[in-house]
Amino acid sequence: MTTPTPFPTGPITTVSGTTVVVRGDDIDTDRIIPARFLKCVTFDALGPAAFADDRAELAASAAGPHPFDRPEHQGAAILLVNRNFGCGSSREHAPQALMRWGIRAVVGESFAEIFYGNCLALGIPCLVADHDTMLAIQQAAEADPAAAFQLDVAAAQLRAGEQQWPLDLAAGPRQMLATGQWDATGQLLANGEELEATAERLPYLRAFVATSR
Repeated sequence: MTTPTPFPTGPITTVSGTTVVVRGDDIDTDRIIPARFLKCVTFDALGPAAFADDRAELAASAAGPHPFDRPEHQGAAILLVNRNFGCGSSREHAPQALMRWGIRAVVGESFAEIFYGNCLALGIPCLVADHDTMLAIQQAAEADPAAAFQLDVAAAQLRAGEQQWPLDLAAGPRQMLATGQWDATGQLLANGEELEATAERLPYLRAFVATSR
């Protein structure tokens, strides 16, 4: 497992890289990151634990290894999934694990709402394709694991060589990703002086601002 690019910051309009396909409907967050890993104090070590139980099960079977364990998928940036991905519990550890494995965008047929929101908060775009389109994308990706895919977030389109597929991304998330508004921490740090000035105007925060300097 490698992390091909730094964690996302600021506006996100494109994501490029190879892909990894994880097929199946209703893949829940407990499969993405099993509950025993939720005891961690930080998210830093979650990358290798992504799909831990699925990977162990497939490694011991004739069907293995899991896509996340195949050499050709190490360093993949775009995850290709199916229907209702990320359902189940609302654990934010699931997108954190995927991001630390190296995933920078997910394309699928549909996503659980809370998982979708947790991904957006990390700057991981989740774009949607209809069933037939998704199957065609997965087939193309599996046929050439080394192929470079380009996800145009702003245009909601995925390309690989001469092939391209239309996707869907709601206006709100598209605007947040394009402007960097998804990055709440980054916005706070970039507007520190304005925040302090506002705090100084609020009587109940003046003492806190004075002692924090």
